Amino acid sequence: MTRIGMLTPSSNTVLEPTTMAMLRNVPDTTVHFARFRVLEISRSDQALGQFDLAPMLTAADLLSDAKVDVIVWNGTAGGWMGFDFDVALCAAITERTGIRATSSVLAMNEIFKMAGVRTFGLVTPYVSEVQAAIVSNYDALGIRCVAERSTQMTENFAFAEVSEVDIASMCREVAIHQPDAISIYCTNFRGAAVAPLIEDEFDIAVYDTVSTALWAGLRMAGRDPAQVKRWGRLFGAFA
Repeated sequence: MTRIGMLTPSSNTVLEPTTMAMLRNVPDTTVHFARFRVLEISRSDQALGQFDLAPMLTAADLLSDAKVDVIVWNGTAGGWMGFDFDVALCAAITERTGIRATSSVLAMNEIFKMAGVRTFGLVTPYVSEVQAAIVSNYDALGIRCVAERSTQMTENFAFAEVSEVDIASMCREVAIHQPDAISIYCTNFRGAAVAPLIEDEFDIAVYDTVSTALWAGLRMAGRDPAQVKRWGRLFGAFA
């Protein structure tokens, strides 16, 4: 039996049911979640303070009690706080629990590298200053955002209320700029089910951060992500 642990923002209502749906036909694999408080996504000191390592490590401790094989930070704060944040968090989790760790964002970056992505379209629910920080951090990696769309929201719970129809529309608006890939960047956003639809329409890979988290967790646990069917190209790529 493979057990994947995931750290989850407390107000997130999308990633758990979506992850369970993706794993529905994957044998001998379970996923387990631990929450810590996240209510707002912005660049304010209060919002950034939600990602202090202490509560995240406490949540990781609880996951370790379930003897999970890996721990995945299923959130995107590293996208706007800096990728080193996720590197440091994952190292701290492993040092504290002895369990290997990764994140949605580190997985996204690994996928971009493996796929040779040099340009991307960005779709998020975030406000402009958060969006700009994500774009800047990818610029520093030599990966250019050629188009972006967002819903300009700060309440994390509300992100889940954006419909798949609206997310698909945002993806279409960036797809016309012909990026190498489209990144749907938020783990409380209903992007995972949209990915295969947009891929079929535009022949552009779509990487959703709930999907990248599961992809990375499966790989790190020694399981084949290709067992996940009908959730986009990602799971069958990089065999």
